[in-house]
Amino acid sequence: MAKALIGITGRRWSAKTLGSHLPKAMHELSFDLHFSDYPRSVALAGGLPVELTRDAEVAGIVERIDGLVLSGGADLDPRSYNAQPDENLGPLEQDRDDWEFALLDAARERGLPVLAICRGFQLVNVAFGGTLHQHVELEEGVGHPQWDVSGRRLTHEVRVLDATIASTLFPEALGVNSLHHQTVDRVGDGLIVSAVAPDGVIEGLETPDGSILALQWHPELLTAPDRSFEWVVREASARMKREASLRA
Repeated sequence: MAKALIGITGRRWSAKTLGSHLPKAMHELSFDLHFSDYPRSVALAGGLPVELTRDAEVAGIVERIDGLVLSGGADLDPRSYNAQPDENLGPLEQDRDDWEFALLDAARERGLPVLAICRGFQLVNVAFGGTLHQHVELEEGVGHPQWDVSGRRLTHEVRVLDATIASTLFPEALGVNSLHHQTVDRVGDGLIVSAVAPDGVIEGLETPDGSILALQWHPELLTAPDRSFEWVVREASARMKREASLRA
């Protein structure tokens, strides 16, 4: 059987952010940005990674992939959870918000496994009706926005809760990186908390049906192959086999 095809979302920036690396005539163009650690992690876990574009029809994309990774990136627009913007809010990417909410909805409708990371974790919470704290400072709690520390460095632990998907993948105490300045406020309807930092910040969420695993940290930057990427590839492969047996 073919390997599972895992779609990975990314960012879209103006080409002028590259400055002198591109001629001025190209500054009004855009480029899609996919950090290479995401597809590398999918490949090491045994899947076939594909970097998705928002120019294609969402339904068509989800029909062709076997699993979805919602990657990290910009802050969500707080209007998506009926909040006013905080003064410490980072740059917003409304078109990405709309695209990824649509991808998540389509993936849920088709029953695809979804691995959601950092921004993706927060997007899942909001999609289920939850809200976010828009900003935490470095000196608060265990110090979450570690912008000046390598993302491959473990900066604090999380406690993984029993009887969750996460507990089948990770030890009870797990060292993680921390590259976020926003945290979960109200947990989305029906979501299960699966990991918590020592200061009480929620670091893991999942759905009762086992189709969505959402992590606040960046596993793609840590030891590979990572268990969460192995999970999404394994679940996607199992779903492919079930579909194949029904067609036989």
